[in-house]
This record gives sequence, C-alpha cells and structure tokens, in this order.
Amino acid sequence: MKKFTLNLRICLCALSCVIFTAFSARMILDEEVAYLQKMLTEHYDSSREEKEIKRYELNVTNSGFCRYKRYFSSGKVEYFSFNLVKFKGLDYQGVGDSTETGNLFLRTKGEDVIVQTYNDKIGGDVDSMACFMTIPVKNMKSQDLSDLSARLIKMNALLPVQK
Repeated sequence: MKKFTLNLRICLCALSCVIFTAFSARMILDEEVAYLQKMLTEHYDSSREEKEIKRYELNVTNSGFCRYKRYFSSGKVEYFSFNLVKFKGLDYQGVGDSTETGNLFLRTKGEDVIVQTYNDKIGGDVDSMACFMTIPVKNMKSQDLSDLSARLIKMNALLPVQK
C-alpha cells in the first residue's frame, strides 16, 4: 500500500507540473502577442499613405497569425497574412535620407505570406503568395528592431508546429 501511495503522489506531482507549465506557456504567449500588437501599432506610419488608404487593420493573433489589411479610398482592399511559425527574420529599410521613417519587412521561410486583393478596378481580384510582408513604420530605433525580432523568434518557438 505504501508503494501505491508513493506512486500516486509522484503521478499527481508530475501531472500538476505539466498543468502549471501548460498554463504558464499560454500566459507567455499572450504577453508576446500583446507586446507585438502594441509595438506594430505604435510604430505604424499612416502618414505616408493617408491620401490613398482610408483605414487599415494590423493584428497579431493568439493562434500565431500576423494580419495586415488596407482599405483604399477607391474601394480596393489588400490583405496580407502569414503564420508566425513560418517567420524567418526581419529587415528595415529607411525611406529617403532619414531613418526616422521606413519599411519593416517581415520575411518568411518560403512563399508563406497570403496576398489577396479585392475590388481592384485595374487588376481584378487576385490571390497570390509572397516571401515577405511590408509594413510602413516610423520612429523605429535599432533596439526596437532587435527586440521585435527576438520576440517574434520567441513566439515562433512557443507556437505549436503545424504541418
């Protein structure tokens, strides 16, 4: 009976550790999502596109997707989306002489970015794939870029692998 009780205690301790670890990983994932969402929306540069674009949506979801949707004044809609499991790295390219404004390139391992265009009077509705997503940003410092890259890589490791 003592051996059964000891084995039961060991199993209960192991089970409780697994449960606590699962919840802590989920909380870390939620914190990373919130940080990434805040960082991307804080640094988004809408001033460079305000004549053409009437509104945009930029989201990072708990399921690990980064989504960027632009609504143009002409009625055209562009949608970009990729799973962060496919994230490879990021690049920053300044616009003009200043590094205050630029483009953030979120690169994927292959052609993993879904690109969809709706209501385009010239090109029609188009579905395609790309290797990167470009987001216009402002006031992005080198520390912000390295922190953003590290957080994306960390979040990539926390997400379940999808086949």
